[in-house]
Amino acid sequence: MVLTVTPLYALALGLIFLILFMRVSSVRSDAKISYGDGGNTLLLQRMRQHGNFIEWVPFVLILMILAEGMGAPALYIHISGVPLVVGRIAHPVGLKPDNAGHPLRYVGNGTNMLATANAMVCIAVNLFNP
Repeated sequence: MVLTVTPLYALALGLIFLILFMRVSSVRSDAKISYGDGGNTLLLQRMRQHGNFIEWVPFVLILMILAEGMGAPALYIHISGVPLVVGRIAHPVGLKPDNAGHPLRYVGNGTNMLATANAMVCIAVNLFNP
């Protein structure tokens, strides 16, 4: 089976990955910090924005690939993909050092959970209802 939906989200998320990576690299370069955060709070913030992306996106994309590969309808793959992309845009904006309760941080984390749960349900339905 050829995957047609998940690659659209992988492409969009790849672009977000590169943007977050370049934001880390630019601060690292300007501050002349080779590794770690060197006590630079802006670098630490950007590292966490990128790190949160890395902690969630590969796992959810794997679930989406499995669900799509098992025959989940495109609509259900979109129900995981759209929130994942929205959350990955919102979360870095809401991840502030002085505001742990920023609404966009909650949007980012909530959409991660929604995308994950939906993809898991798609897999389970296809696994237990052949």
